[in-house]
Amino acid sequence: NKMVKIDALADALKTIYNAEKRGKRQVLIRPCSKVIVKFLSVMMKHGYIGEFEIIDDHRGGKIVISLNGRLNKCGVISPRFDIAQKDYEKWVNNLLPSRLFGFIVVTTSAGIMDHEEARRKHTGGKILGFFY
Repeated sequence: NKMVKIDALADALKTIYNAEKRGKRQVLIRPCSKVIVKFLSVMMKHGYIGEFEIIDDHRGGKIVISLNGRLNKCGVISPRFDIAQKDYEKWVNNLLPSRLFGFIVVTTSAGIMDHEEARRKHTGGKILGFFY
């Protein structure tokens, strides 16, 4: 069921955001999904969160994430609008406080990536969420 997946990502990002706001060094999220793991990988690649570990508990799994205090905000965009390559700029201006930091995460035919990588690969996609 697709709704569950979108909600799982929304819940995960909300949990991370709340933990970060409270100054927690670590946060546990469940369930674990491929989309969540990919989204976290993009955040980690850019240094907005620390390492994370996937724990298989045979019940949908869970993820332990190290926080580093760099995340200001993160969230999902629902519905998952289609973004053409030429529209990234518009979304960046709408969602991010400055084009100097933060990323929009999109799901494309080449996988889940941030908008800059998608732009380099000349691919449009569907918007999943953002972080800065």
